[in-house]
Amino acid sequence: MPLYDFHCPECNRIVELLMTNRDDQAVCPECGSTRLEKLMVAHSSLSGKSGSSMPGPNDTACCGSRPGEKSGCAGPGSCCGRTF
Repeated sequence: MPLYDFHCPECNRIVELLMTNRDDQAVCPECGSTRLEKLMVAHSSLSGKSGSSMPGPNDTACCGSRPGEKSGCAGPGSCCGRTF
């Protein structure tokens, strides 16, 4: 079910609406107008499958060792002693 951004010329608001069916009529939740203009917007750069941003038990740090196994490696979120 896609989300769309609309501009309402009646109350000059920008609203985001969930359109569940192709035949749904967009209605401004602020003033009730149906004269909404669909806006062109960029999608989120975070769309798609998400993954863990932290190293797991079998991951290696940038120095090639598991976090905590090399001198100076401070553990998850670190890279050979440099923390991020």
